[in-house]
Amino acid sequence: MILPSALMLGTHLLSPVADRVPVLNVEQVCQGIARQGGSSFHDPAISKQRDNCITSEQEVREQLVQRWSSFAVADRRACTAESETGGDSSYSELLTCLEMARDVRSMHGTQAAPSAGRSRR
Repeated sequence: MILPSALMLGTHLLSPVADRVPVLNVEQVCQGIARQGGSSFHDPAISKQRDNCITSEQEVREQLVQRWSSFAVADRRACTAESETGGDSSYSELLTCLEMARDVRSMHGTQAAPSAGRSRR
């Protein structure tokens, strides 16, 4: 019975993605943001701006941890995949994606249970 075992493993691998806030590397996006604000790559303010950005991103991550279960599973999966696909990752971007998905569902009158991830029309 290899097939049922493979299905169980596949299901197990998919569910943790939506069960917890992903760990993102915000260092690159913060470094880029800081460099945009500096007058040169050797500007001492760049390091401070980068550190402020990282602190801000960690604060947003804490918000995500607190609110994670309030977002639909389908939205958590889609937004996590988007935030981890190419480019620089950002908790701010992930939170914005989740809030927009929730708001679109609300505007369209669709409901997606946070734990079920199914929508009804």
